Amino acid sequence: MKLLIVEDEKRMAEAVCAILKQEKYDVDAYYEGFGGLEAARSNIYDLIILDVMLPGMNGFEIARNIRKEGIQTPVLMLTAKADTDDKVEGLDSGADDYLTKPFETKELLARIRAMLRRNNIQSTDDTGKLSAGDLKLDQGKSMLINTENGMDVRLSEKELHIIEIFMTNAGNIISKEQLAVKIWGYENEAEYNNVEVYISFTRKKIQYLDSKMEIKAVRGLGYELRQKETS
Repeated sequence: MKLLIVEDEKRMAEAVCAILKQEKYDVDAYYEGFGGLEAARSNIYDLIILDVMLPGMNGFEIARNIRKEGIQTPVLMLTAKADTDDKVEGLDSGADDYLTKPFETKELLARIRAMLRRNNIQSTDDTGKLSAGDLKLDQGKSMLINTENGMDVRLSEKELHIIEIFMTNAGNIISKEQLAVKIWGYENEAEYNNVEVYISFTRKKIQYLDSKMEIKAVRGLGYELRQKETS
């Protein structure tokens, strides 16, 4: 797996590169925005890690540019700010996930592994409907379908949004904060409780379909749509 990291703090970039190389990843590092953008354009990467604050061109601009050019490589945004506006701008610019500095090595590696699994699960069929594993989402009819046994179930508006988020980010860990911002527009304790309630509702719909997929809680990080582990 080949990764690109664009981080202006050279010591941090070198530390992250060393960690990733220990995990057997092939890593390129750039320390300013324009070089990072050119690398993303001219090489094929499995994952791009972007710092927000970069000389020349910031991480938001790099993400927007590569998405405009049709590059769909998963992007993990690193930010020193924990405020909602920064997170929302990162996601709106085309990033798939974000990580707030300082972060634990195990969290960085967990997010990278989850994002790299994404392309092994996520797809769209020839009608443009979202799918993940044996599940297909008919957004127009608000129906979730098990393509193997033909069972279907109707979704509420919030359940539909939750499934859309997980299917367009299949293999990614989605935090409560991300779900609260994407579905309700902001985050606070009340919305975190709503997230938990609607995750529970959505899980029951998936279980009703007897699907091989599940929404799994990842302790301390959030939730992930993935195939059930077989014993």
